[in-house]
Amino acid sequence: MTRILITGSADGLGRAAAETLLGDGHQVIVHARTSQRLTAVQDLLDRGAASVVGDLADLDETRALADQVNQLGPVDAVIHNAGVYSGPQVLPVNVVAPYLLTALIHRPRRLVYLSSGMHLGGRDTLSGLDWTGARRTGSYSDSKLFVTALAVAVSRLWPGVPSNAVDPGWVPTRMGGPNAPDDLRLGHLTQEWLATSDDPRARSTGGYWYHQQPREPHPAARSIPFQDRLLAELAAHTGTPLS
Repeated sequence: MTRILITGSADGLGRAAAETLLGDGHQVIVHARTSQRLTAVQDLLDRGAASVVGDLADLDETRALADQVNQLGPVDAVIHNAGVYSGPQVLPVNVVAPYLLTALIHRPRRLVYLSSGMHLGGRDTLSGLDWTGARRTGSYSDSKLFVTALAVAVSRLWPGVPSNAVDPGWVPTRMGGPNAPDDLRLGHLTQEWLATSDDPRARSTGGYWYHQQPREPHPAARSIPFQDRLLAELAAHTGTPLS
């Protein structure tokens, strides 16, 4: 049995992964932005899931969320699933929050970060970005390039912790829309597999995966100088270095 935190698990792929993993006998910690949003996962809580609450667009709430997780005890895996598609909170939610949670949650055995095929269109420049969300300076594609680079950077810095990025595909969730062509089950299968499987491939690190198959990410995601610049920017913004 594995204890797994899934951010952004009140709906969409996060909720689907939580439901599947709970059904498979794992301990699951679900996350919602507010306590009111926990009503969306009441059925999972009734089945034994634990819960944490915090707005990932807010640095203080993200820090408090990490404290809540640590108070629950060690986690075996974290699936950084939460994300937004548009608006000024794209960088805080999609990049800053997974960075800060990675830095603050007691080191798990595995890390999974939700990327997107759209990261291939991201810009590998960090100049002029507003990480606070006060104004929009980065696109969804940019944010997914950054979080993919984060996943690969963590795999380099923490060699004993498998860290991977996942493209879930364009699936019919609230974000993807009802006409999305990809398979919803395949959209959350890979992150569940990476978080729990004993398959040697699932225990590898530094990968970018699509439907349990490795793919090559944007070249910047594997660039150590780019990774280091990204980590330095995020450390300066949050006041929390990634040790």
